[in-house]
Amino acid sequence: MITREELLQRAKEVIYDAVPELEGQELGEDTVINTDAAIDSMGFTLVICRLEAAFDVRIPNRQWQRLQTLGDVVDAIEKRLK
Repeated sequence: MITREELLQRAKEVIYDAVPELEGQELGEDTVINTDAAIDSMGFTLVICRLEAAFDVRIPNRQWQRLQTLGDVVDAIEKRLK
């Protein structure tokens, strides 16, 4: 079973890979993805798709709109891994 810290680290790697201009910017659980990380809606969609593929989970589209922070994203993935 993957720990929350491992999940967070892997999620950051996926985000840095999907949005290379964020490389070097510290992402924490309280980072608001679309404003603090400056990811637009298309970039956010790409990030979610990559995260779903990386963790082999499916996050319903209606839930995407409620995901704001990196912690919210990790929560959603963690919930589906159980």
